[in-house]
Formats: sequence, structure tokens, C-alpha cells
Amino acid sequence: MTAVIDHLDWPVLAERLDTDGVATTPALISPQECADVVAMFDEVERFRSTVVMARHAFGEGTYRYFADPLPPLVQELRERLYPPITAIANRWAEILGERTFPTDLDALLAECAALGQHRPTPLVLRYGPGGYNCLHQDVYGDLTFPLQFLVMLSRPDEDFTGGESVFVEQRPRQQSRPVVVRPRQGEAVIFPVRHRPARGARGHHRVQMRHGVSAVRSGERHVLGIIFHNAP
Repeated sequence: MTAVIDHLDWPVLAERLDTDGVATTPALISPQECADVVAMFDEVERFRSTVVMARHAFGEGTYRYFADPLPPLVQELRERLYPPITAIANRWAEILGERTFPTDLDALLAECAALGQHRPTPLVLRYGPGGYNCLHQDVYGDLTFPLQFLVMLSRPDEDFTGGESVFVEQRPRQQSRPVVVRPRQGEAVIFPVRHRPARGARGHHRVQMRHGVSAVRSGERHVLGIIFHNAP
């Protein structure tokens, strides 16, 4: 995994994020590592909380937030992905006149803790037939790191059908723009937690983005979410 992350073409990923608001990486983890994370879903002791989405009108499916300490694979992904994605986050922050972020994950988590955000946010999501996720943003507290990853754990068209990742960009004074992504097993999608900069006729402005999942038609879809800020 480390070698793959070290050799990601970050300038190209940054350009895609600037242009489309969404970027897909090559496979970051192996099929066996994907299967290992899927198996963790039924090991309830690994998680701090479980959310049944229908109870909150979030959609149809279940997700579980990992407890500390995170599994080594999840911890490594969080630590290894944070420094390069922070370079993009800080460039966006400067464009928009917002705060920048430390280049070390521990420093970010220390800032979270100072604001009462102690609970880890990496999670695994499971959708069965008919499962979907309403459009939303993963904002948990006062400190929100602006980019996150999802890693596809299942095999599209083999383990499940349907279940596309859907992103909607709400553009000022224009109709919303949808983006649909179908990552393959092990691939990651990078996308904004809340908003991104976009260039207009009068310079850059904030564009709000939300994300969700279209209905799964058959099978089971599992995804690993890597969020960098902690929750209260």
C-alpha cells in the first residue's frame, strides 16, 4: 500500500479535483485487504457506534464507525494519505481565504481534541439490495478537514449491481451539476466534505458539494470511508 500511495500522481489528482470536484485513484489496497475490512464489519467490538440509516431517514443501509485504536490498515491509510491531500486542502484554503491545516495528522487530531472532537470517524458502510444513501455532507464538529476518501471494498457487477457514488455540485445562480463515479475494488475516490473553490468570471467562489449512493439493485456493497477530522 505504501508504495502505491507514494507513486500516486498527485498533480493529476489535484487537477481533477480542481476541475470536477472528484478524483479516482488506482487501487490502494489489494482484494485480500478489501476482504479483510469487509469481514471486520461483523466484529462489533471493533466499532464505537452503528447507524441504521433508515431510522434517521438517511437512506437504506448500515454503517459503523471504528473505535480507537483503528485497525492497522485503516490507520496506515489515514496517516499515509493525509500529508499529500493536505497540500491540496491548504491550496484551496488560501484561494478561499480560509484557515489552513497542519501537515501532520497527529497535529490535526490534537486540534480536534482541543475542540472536544475525540471520536474517530473512519467507517465501513454496507448496503444490501435496495440500499442507498441520501445526499449529505460529513460535517461533525467545528473543525472540518475539507477532503475525504472512500475506498471501494466490493467488486462492482460481481458482488453488487447499481450502487453508484453520486456527487452533486450546487453552483451559485446555476442548476446543480451531478457527477457519478464507479470505482473498482480497491480504488479510492477523493471528494470535498463540504465545498470546493471554483473559478468564475469574477474569480474564485465556493461551490457546495454533497455526496450519496444510488440504489443497489442486487448483492452487497461495502465501502471504507477515510475521514480525517474526528467527531465530538
